[in-house]
Amino acid sequence: VQPFLPQWLAQPKLVQKRIKDNLVPIRDVPGIHPRLLKKLQMNGIESFFPVQAEVIPAILQSASNGYLMGQGGYRPKDICVSAPTGSGKTLSFVIPIVQVLLDRAVCQVRALVVLPTKELAQQVSKVFNIYTDGTGLKVVLITGQKSFAKEQEMLVQKKVTGYCSLADIIVATPGRLTDHISQTPGFSLTQLRFLIIDEADRMIDDMHQNCLNQIVKAAFQVENDSASNMLFQRTKPGPITAASSCYPQIPLQKLLFSATLTQDPEKLQQLDLFQPRLFTSVYSEKKTLGGGTETEQDTNKKYTLPEGLSQCYVPCDLNSKPLLLLHFMLTMKFTRVLCFTNSREASHRLFLLVQAFGGVTVAEFSSRLPPNERQRTMKEFEQGKIQLLISTDATARGIDVKEVNYVINYDAPQFIRTYIHRVGRTARAGKVGVAFSLVLRIQERRFLRMLKDAGIQDIKKHPVKGNSLKPFVQQYEEALCKLEKTVK
Repeated sequence: VQPFLPQWLAQPKLVQKRIKDNLVPIRDVPGIHPRLLKKLQMNGIESFFPVQAEVIPAILQSASNGYLMGQGGYRPKDICVSAPTGSGKTLSFVIPIVQVLLDRAVCQVRALVVLPTKELAQQVSKVFNIYTDGTGLKVVLITGQKSFAKEQEMLVQKKVTGYCSLADIIVATPGRLTDHISQTPGFSLTQLRFLIIDEADRMIDDMHQNCLNQIVKAAFQVENDSASNMLFQRTKPGPITAASSCYPQIPLQKLLFSATLTQDPEKLQQLDLFQPRLFTSVYSEKKTLGGGTETEQDTNKKYTLPEGLSQCYVPCDLNSKPLLLLHFMLTMKFTRVLCFTNSREASHRLFLLVQAFGGVTVAEFSSRLPPNERQRTMKEFEQGKIQLLISTDATARGIDVKEVNYVINYDAPQFIRTYIHRVGRTARAGKVGVAFSLVLRIQERRFLRMLKDAGIQDIKKHPVKGNSLKPFVQQYEEALCKLEKTVK
């Protein structure tokens, strides 16, 4: 059965993949406020990446008549952006949102950004803080790092006349957000204008679907206080009738961002998108052969990988995996290596083992550690004090780790998306990087098949001879004995 794709999925707006060749000077992107242009320059940004150059004007245009109306009085279209890791998606929603809210008079929650992990939320709120600095717009981060009561104080203030909002822009993780929706008195989303879902496919896949429903429900809740709100009462979008168009309604616009946006219409259906537009850099390029005939190549490229990335895989057996890692670190002298395992336990054991072996500055990055320690580890890794960082997928998704030279998949990923996200931690923003996957011989066929199905063909086999691992064996066995004692 040929899958039927809705038109917006079948004919998206294509965005150039090659970042370096397609930078757009910030002054050439129409409609950006002079204050923000100045801010961008102060932060050393002189040109936009292709994604930013396409998406920023699109969001600004959808709010060109002020944020109470869409263009021509119609409801603005929702926007989906699918672009590879490290292509600058965050800035492409931060800039337009700050600009649209610049001239707001009353502080109300008008933009809400939902992200799957605390680290990502912190990263995004940092960017928002840079661009709202000096504008009077308030950004509040709610991820459960502060106590619930403390977050409530940051969100709403009780006055004689009732509650008033202390946040214009909220950056949140799903769990904590739903708690506030249900338990914080005076916390209102009825004026919400932008709902940004970052890492959207993960938010759809997980149980966060419920979170999205709660946000939308809260946004369309009827407020029962003053008459002035009658004017901006929101009704669930339906057919346009004379009655429904006699009040201006604040539209709720959804902006979805992901490196691996699902193409499954059924899943997207749950998001209840309104006439969505898709911007994507995930597409096949037509190659022209001699004689002017066009051949369609790579039609099945579902995902784009960063341009500067080289990929290799090393066939191995279970016992030689730790030795291979040591070989890369000590013989090949790899530095700034991000190494992935499939579980917290595996990453902890590997960390202890490498530590016991010695000779490599190593750290682990997993949900075992408290957030402040994770931040410290990250900082030391970025400064080059740590050569090897061992991590699980949960902690690494979407995180912008500066200067990763190598990604090593210690455990071969089981799903193509996991692979894309892992290897996308290197070669970011147009730089180069290398990804090695240690693949057990019994996994080899399935692993290559998985990549092939996703249209990834340029992975090289990189066998390592047994002789080069011999020098480590004795010391490794001693380290194992040490580890056994530690574990006991």
